[in-house]
Amino acid sequence: MWGGRFSRRMLPELERFSASLEVDFELYPFDIAGSVAHARGLTAAGIITPAQLKAIERGLRRVKRELDEGTFEFASTDEDIHTAVERRLTELTPAGAALHAGRSRNDQVVTDLRLYCRLASATAVDAIGSLVETLSDAATKHAAWPMPGYTHLQRAQPVTLGHHLLAHAEPLLRDAERFRSAYASADELPLGSGALAATTLPLKREVIAKALGFSRLSLNSIDAVADRDFALDLVYSCLSAAIHLSRMGEDVVLWASSEFGFVRLADEIATGSSLMPQKKNPDIAELLRARPGRALGSLSALAMILKGLPLAYDRDLQEDKAALFAAVDDVIEALRAAALLVRHLEFDQKRLAEAAADPALLATDAAEELVRAGVPFRKAHEAVGRQVRAGKLAPPWDAKQSLSRRNLPGAPQPRRVLARAKAAGRQAAALRSWAKAHPPPLSL
Repeated sequence: MWGGRFSRRMLPELERFSASLEVDFELYPFDIAGSVAHARGLTAAGIITPAQLKAIERGLRRVKRELDEGTFEFASTDEDIHTAVERRLTELTPAGAALHAGRSRNDQVVTDLRLYCRLASATAVDAIGSLVETLSDAATKHAAWPMPGYTHLQRAQPVTLGHHLLAHAEPLLRDAERFRSAYASADELPLGSGALAATTLPLKREVIAKALGFSRLSLNSIDAVADRDFALDLVYSCLSAAIHLSRMGEDVVLWASSEFGFVRLADEIATGSSLMPQKKNPDIAELLRARPGRALGSLSALAMILKGLPLAYDRDLQEDKAALFAAVDDVIEALRAAALLVRHLEFDQKRLAEAAADPALLATDAAEELVRAGVPFRKAHEAVGRQVRAGKLAPPWDAKQSLSRRNLPGAPQPRRVLARAKAAGRQAAALRSWAKAHPPPLSL
């Protein structure tokens, strides 16, 4: 790749240290698509001939087939997936030697990474849509089942199970918007920026952008090769979703305990103990609870890689991929696991109803009845507090009646819960439809 400048090879130990093939292998479909688009841009600019383009496209299709099928033979000189693809292409056709005109590995790599981030963002949106659909179905089924709501993990006021399940759907819907924003952040073509100062060749960037489905071109060649903001956006989205999944996991862990008994763990989502025959453990929920640590590690690692780097490109940026790929893989796996978990939860209606029958849950209702009668709220609060302390609280109604009276937007009134569950289901379906259309298919 740079043999004309050097007379001796790098030390083998340092070649191994600097190689990234094991990590960036994942980018090969995007690298090949980017190379096809670049070749078309070169042809449109008159830099390579249509015959050369045809040979390059044919060669790249073969390279992809070999990589897909696992028959690709890597060479000891393949430093990364980008050099491996170009080396193999040049073996297949002399036209391959013309492909890198007007292109640096700097803009090539970041183009591949942006293509990856677009697809990863859309995949995450689809996985969120699937999980929200599952939560919506469960909330619809349990829209009117009373249960205690909690603050400080202490029984507080009555809600419904459907309302509580939807409380996990809402942040996930916000996460989906974060992933869509990450998609938009990545949807910019840097190819044509060269190493940092573009190229003197009349490269047709618009042709390349159209071939790859990018909505816009980068506006500064120095920034284009150095920018990894879009990767930070995606990893932060992964962290946010992982945090929300961890809260869902913790609820399931609590509900499945004997102390709560709100949910029974189906065999399909539980594990046993190697020692205690009676155990049925919520391991999947516990793993969901633990996963944000990985995403936070990825975000911290990527931020530290980028901190203080001089413009434009530095080899430090090679380290971005391990953190990014790990965060994406982990959160998509967790989202899919969470959907399976929720789908197999078996709720104990009797235990929920018994817990919701706790008269202390209606202390606020009693205070609000006094307010209706003209008592200032602070005095009503004090009076009901004395009743609770003396064990003489007389709730004005039961939990079901209390829920029926909570008829405000966003409240746990069963009819409103049912309507919101159906609306969340429609939002989930729209997210999955969006994901199917993004990114546009790559032309090879």
